[in-house]
Amino acid sequence: MNARAQTVVESLAQLSLFADLSSPQLEEIAHTLDEEVFAQGQRVLRQGMSGGHFFVILDGEAHVLIDGEQRAQLGRGEFFGEIAALTGDAPTADVVAATLVR
Repeated sequence: MNARAQTVVESLAQLSLFADLSSPQLEEIAHTLDEEVFAQGQRVLRQGMSGGHFFVILDGEAHVLIDGEQRAQLGRGEFFGEIAALTGDAPTADVVAATLVR
């Protein structure tokens, strides 16, 4: 396993979402992920536009905005986009990086 995949496995292992998975299972997940970095102020998801991606925040914080109003703040270990990814529906909120988000 390369160093990037090992870093992702170690990050995933620390998150409650993946707490019950074994190391081989985490390695399988790590190989299916694309790691992205979003600059502060960059939009990760756009309300009403096509979705289809599930995001897990490894580092940083993001704001959830509905019709321009902040409704929640997400941080390390939290996730979003799962409903749009599962249903194919457009996201119901904007998610904007409040800090550098990985």
